Amino acid sequence: MNAKHAPGPAAVVVLATLAGAVAAIVLGLLTFGVQATVAPDRLPVAVAVNADGPAGARLRQGAEQLAGQAGEELDVRLAGAQEARRLLDDRQVYGVLELAPAPNGQGVAATVVVSGAVNPSGTATAQQALTGAAQAVAAASGSAPVITVQVVHQAGAAGRTAPLAASALLWIGCLVSAAVLVAIGRRTGRPAGPGARLAVAAGSAVTVTAAVVGLLKLWDGGLPLDTEVLGFLLLVAIGFATLQGAVLRLLGLAGMAILAPLYLLAPAVAGQVPELLHPAYRVLLWSWTPFRFSTEGLRSLLLLDGNALDLPDVRTAVLVFAGMAVVGLVVLGWPARRRPVPPVEEVSPSRPVPADATLA
Repeated sequence: MNAKHAPGPAAVVVLATLAGAVAAIVLGLLTFGVQATVAPDRLPVAVAVNADGPAGARLRQGAEQLAGQAGEELDVRLAGAQEARRLLDDRQVYGVLELAPAPNGQGVAATVVVSGAVNPSGTATAQQALTGAAQAVAAASGSAPVITVQVVHQAGAAGRTAPLAASALLWIGCLVSAAVLVAIGRRTGRPAGPGARLAVAAGSAVTVTAAVVGLLKLWDGGLPLDTEVLGFLLLVAIGFATLQGAVLRLLGLAGMAILAPLYLLAPAVAGQVPELLHPAYRVLLWSWTPFRFSTEGLRSLLLLDGNALDLPDVRTAVLVFAGMAVVGLVVLGWPARRRPVPPVEEVSPSRPVPADATLA
């Protein structure tokens, strides 16, 4: 920068202090702000009554009152026992409350059913809310409830952690590879060509996927890391690597200012269900962040049975990451436009060469 146009000491101080404040605000909004505003907002749950006769009628009446008094926190759906469990398997609800008369005929037997294949934050909130609902229904009938909790599609600590952890690690691993390629090109003055860009994207996708799979095996050797899971992880890595490479090709290392903070969205936003997020975060962040597609798709593959493409979360994720990969590959493989080289002026042997002339 020309010394005449360089900012003065006072301007440098102001710019530096404002940059710190802006960074704190942006990161606070993207991370801690999400956590600080978490609250149930029409969280879908189901209530089923497993009883006939007068006792069943009383419980159904209590369930209807519960649905009517749920307010803005819960979206209570009344259903039969089989339908309620189907809704849970399809992840249209985060938990089920099954009501029945107590075995001794006195009081209420309540079973809270949750699923390990559902986002843990939604499961924990639904379990707490349904336990309170069971107590309210029992109190209305003048008895104490007998509450049990049943978990379908059991998941261990690694199974609950793996989907989000794998998504974040694939993103940061591929990002480091893409940034190193650009940094080396700037340092040497020889930016990478299409072949090198595509090779790094493909190579980082494979190696980072292998590293993530190794970590998952280390955390829990019982995780079903079959060909569908491996293929899904590789597709996610390719989508991430090509997108990051495309952004860095277009913006250079300045693109890190966009790509690096996105890593923070993984635990903050993708780790929550939309019904727990503030509406602004739900629309502006959760609706498009790629981490939620990879996290929920991988959770379905690890914990649910059936053909991969029959699982809605997996099918949606495949379309998203295939689209990302196509766009990224086009940008990475598009050759740079060559600048025209001005013709070299011929110098006559008899004409003197100017003192300031340079040889081509």
